[in-house]
Amino acid sequence: MKLNIEIECTPAEARAFLGLPDVTPLNDHLVGEMQKRMDANMAAMQPDELMKTWTSFGVQAQDQFRRLMEAAVTGAPKP
Repeated sequence: MKLNIEIECTPAEARAFLGLPDVTPLNDHLVGEMQKRMDANMAAMQPDELMKTWTSFGVQAQDQFRRLMEAAVTGAPKP
């Protein structure tokens, strides 16, 4: 004997039926916090801000960055 039961319900209704907790407020809070942190960090990704950061480290950091870029270019596979 084979018995198929189809139940149409929303995910929220299924969670309530199974006794699972509603984590929507927690999820909303976490997503909001992540958005705030990403927005705050976006300012650091602006080219002028990156240059200010890199130049504030002095000549040694600039030279190290230049060597890193040269190594990346010369180490790339040739087409």
